Amino acid sequence: MNDDLLTVNNLRVGLNTSRGPADALRGVSFSVRRGETVGLIGESGCGKSMTALAVMGLLPPTARVSGSICFDGQEWVGADEDALCQLRGNRIGMIFQEPMTALNPLHTVGAQVAEPLRQHRRMGKGASRAEALRLLDQVRLPQAAQRLDAYPHQLSGGQRQRVMIAAALACQPDLLIADEPTTALDATIQGEILELLADLVKERGMALLLISHDLGVMAQTVQRVMVMYGGMVVESGPTASVFERLAHPYTRGLFAARPSLGAARVNGVKPRLVTIAGRVPELVDLPAGCGFADRCDRVVNACREAVPEAVAVSPEHDVRCIKPHGLVTAEALNGRFPIDGGRLGWG
Repeated sequence: MNDDLLTVNNLRVGLNTSRGPADALRGVSFSVRRGETVGLIGESGCGKSMTALAVMGLLPPTARVSGSICFDGQEWVGADEDALCQLRGNRIGMIFQEPMTALNPLHTVGAQVAEPLRQHRRMGKGASRAEALRLLDQVRLPQAAQRLDAYPHQLSGGQRQRVMIAAALACQPDLLIADEPTTALDATIQGEILELLADLVKERGMALLLISHDLGVMAQTVQRVMVMYGGMVVESGPTASVFERLAHPYTRGLFAARPSLGAARVNGVKPRLVTIAGRVPELVDLPAGCGFADRCDRVVNACREAVPEAVAVSPEHDVRCIKPHGLVTAEALNGRFPIDGGRLGWG
């Protein structure tokens, strides 16, 4: 029996930009099994959020989409809007990156949590309000009963994020997509949100696709991780394997750039943070081959000519690179880096 809930195969998305047509996603393929936690990581502009929007069927009307997005046996690419609406907010929930812009400022938070219940579960006003209160209690919103009739601007960032989670979970989705759910939250609230997501995944048995640029979040939260760059997945596999081997030069660069508390001073001066040379190219400027070629210190001519084929690093761990690194550990790059559910060696 196939346990894959979501299967994305050779997904390509083209967008119209001010500089002409551009490829936002270039052959993205992955799967998410039932009850599994999977992470998407990379810099801003690498295609993480675009992947999530494609899965949700929320791309711009002018977007050109090819490939396959199959959710529980149902093909999404080319599906009509009515079919997508039956799944969005029902069997697939999404926590958007910025709750202040995702929540409607003209409606109370209780009404917004109750909306998917009325839309998909046909609940009445009283029943949906009572369920919204239960959900807000479940996501640990302080004084939920008093805040049921509050508006988004009357809540803190962490409280708004909890409201977003409650709305996304209202119909008990099979898959939850969380796009940078802890961005702009302080460390304490971030930890609480991540713990909440982990508890909900465990309790409900749903699949989680977590999008983040935070390596620590990934190590604590997901079983498998995919590293994205230039609109494609350049490395993927079990989190421990990817973090220990760092086969792709971009993955290696992300880890090397990680700040390390307690780093030794040289002549009384703190060492500067390591950075990846250059910057993420605009979509229209991506080379025909590897998107990381212009920033890579291992580049050869073949890297720019064609997208590298995926090669196996270990069981279930693949990398798209002509000259992948060998067994380069994060410990060798930047000090102690345990993969044990801790905070990736910080502190």
